[in-house]
Amino acid sequence: MITEIHMDAVASFKQPASLVTDKKINLIYGLNGVGKSTISNFLYAPDDARFAQCHKVPAQTEPVLVYNQRFIQDNFFVANSLKGIFSLSKENKNAEEKIAKATKRCDDLTQSLQEKQAAREQVAKTFATQKQQAVDEVWNIKAQYSGGDRVLEYCLEGLKGQKDKLFSHLQTIPKPEREPKRDIKALRKEVDAIKGDAAQLQQQIPILTFIAGEIESDAIFGRTILGNADSEVAALIEELGNSNWVKQGLGFLPKKIQESGEACPFCQERTITSKFIKGIQGYFDDTYQKQMEQLETFKARYVSAIGQLQDVKSYTENPFAREHVAPLSIKYQAVSDTLRSNLEKIEKKLKNPKAPETLADSSGLITDFNREVATINEAVDDYNERLKNRASALIALKDEFWGLMRWQYDQTMTRFEVDHEVAKKKLKEADEEITKIGVNITDAKREIALAQKETVNTDEAVDAINAGLVDIGIDGLSISKHAERLYRVVRAGESEHAFHTLSEGEKMMISFLYFCELCKGKSSPEDTHAQRIAVIDDPISSLSHVFVFNVGQLIRSVFFGEGRFSQVFVLTHSLYFFYELTYPNHARRKETQKLFRITKSAAGSSIQEMKYEEIQNDYQAYWSVVNDPEQPPALIANCMRNIVEYFFNFVRKKDLNNVFLMPELRDAKFQAFCRYINRESHSLGQNIIDMKEFNYGTFKEGLRLVFEKTGYSDHFKEMVKV
Repeated sequence: MITEIHMDAVASFKQPASLVTDKKINLIYGLNGVGKSTISNFLYAPDDARFAQCHKVPAQTEPVLVYNQRFIQDNFFVANSLKGIFSLSKENKNAEEKIAKATKRCDDLTQSLQEKQAAREQVAKTFATQKQQAVDEVWNIKAQYSGGDRVLEYCLEGLKGQKDKLFSHLQTIPKPEREPKRDIKALRKEVDAIKGDAAQLQQQIPILTFIAGEIESDAIFGRTILGNADSEVAALIEELGNSNWVKQGLGFLPKKIQESGEACPFCQERTITSKFIKGIQGYFDDTYQKQMEQLETFKARYVSAIGQLQDVKSYTENPFAREHVAPLSIKYQAVSDTLRSNLEKIEKKLKNPKAPETLADSSGLITDFNREVATINEAVDDYNERLKNRASALIALKDEFWGLMRWQYDQTMTRFEVDHEVAKKKLKEADEEITKIGVNITDAKREIALAQKETVNTDEAVDAINAGLVDIGIDGLSISKHAERLYRVVRAGESEHAFHTLSEGEKMMISFLYFCELCKGKSSPEDTHAQRIAVIDDPISSLSHVFVFNVGQLIRSVFFGEGRFSQVFVLTHSLYFFYELTYPNHARRKETQKLFRITKSAAGSSIQEMKYEEIQNDYQAYWSVVNDPEQPPALIANCMRNIVEYFFNFVRKKDLNNVFLMPELRDAKFQAFCRYINRESHSLGQNIIDMKEFNYGTFKEGLRLVFEKTGYSDHFKEMVKV
């Protein structure tokens, strides 16, 4: 069954138009020129290049048999004789039993095949949904890293236009064995450093150097520094335990000591004599003095060396040290604390030379700090090397970016891979079953074809067509056998081929009866299809009203009730015929029929679903077109002519010979209207006009004058409201 017909970019279908149905019987009404034949021609030859933008859903269905002008030309005008129509003979019961059995088997297998195909389609649909979910999730990479600062956008070159392409690319990326060390922030920063306008070679960070490190191991700090033991005050100074304090006191004494003594700089009593001073000075001999001077020198050098150390910020604020700030700060602080502790010990030694001091060795801490610096400098060297080879460096960073993406989207990719494997396994099993069923169907059809070769003939089809001609009142024509599988049309009492002497109505009836038999029978002995879809395009276009009812009944009996037709489409320009085919019973109509209307405007043809209550007669339909100035000029003019013919010839039985001669219509502006509308000129073949002459207002005014002149002004006023 066809559920959707989509028309676009062909003939009057200038923009997409769709017919959507879920019913067996589909009745489609539309005036001539709106696109009915375009639809039937598409269903007749869907692979024609003109229909490249058209399609039906599903693409594969039961065989579609189409009755339209193309069918008539292919089977009559071109072939010159009717193609054979095969129907089963009732004589060979044995063969019929084989056919029935094989047909039943074929039907059962077909049902099973449809079920398997539906199940397979569901698996494919489920997996498609799962894949689309994964594809949409991965598409976030594009959304996140294109645009904005565009630093990492180069990694997405060639992948930003299609979701599937981006997803397929991520599929090719193997998952890293361990989590990448650097995050997106670090990658963006490095790409920007290499790719940016400010990118330039960087200097290494200098290592931390302490130029007074050898002082820390000097033996002087472990010695006990004492003065001259033979001095008279040696015992006193030793008892005080602070020779440095005593030495400092000498600086406060005058150079010349009075006999009466000088005031002590400590207790301010006049106890200092020349002899006492000589005793103190004798204690601080040259050896003592040299050792103390060496300590002062060491202190000055140590302080100077500490002052020459680079500040920790010169290391931590370097762009390449951002990942090393914490260890750099900790190790630098350890060096700084050790140096300051050693300085305090030097100062203590100067204050109390007698007490030994042990200075800590700072070299190990400095070496440890410089190891961290070396790691940073390796990054600097690596950056400089990449900068020198920028293209290859960017490729490496791009690979690193995709490795990070693969890691971050591993849950999505793993879920998809599991879904893919499950779906692939199910699809493989389904395909194997479908192939097996297909082989069995082929075998069953082969059995049917072999049995049909024993039984099929064309005589029954010939008899049915001839009987149909008699039933509808055409008794002077018949179909006769021309060869084994060919026919010709003959008139009573004549032997010559008579098809080209037939009227259009006779041709249509014979061709339509032939189509009915073709649909009921087999087009060849190899035709094994149990069901088919019938499309019938305007089978009454050239018939008199006498035959319209008969054709409607024929369609009802052959196509509407026949079980072998899964679906029927009937297209017609006649609302009367359309109405005849419509089931009056609401419940039955709702269950089996769907009604459509095709209209055409300047924007092109469109298809709308139609309600039963909307059905009008032809005359009203013509007026609805005339009252719409947006309709094509040729269609409006044609409907005006049909209104004049219908109303005055069939309804009022009036003669219009003199109407178009009235003075009001002899004005030059009405000449185009008169030439086209006057049915007398139409009958003489002089009705052809250039539609560039068409003026809606003038034609509408001319039509009003025709009705007013003949005394039907009220009717005109009533109908312009339709």
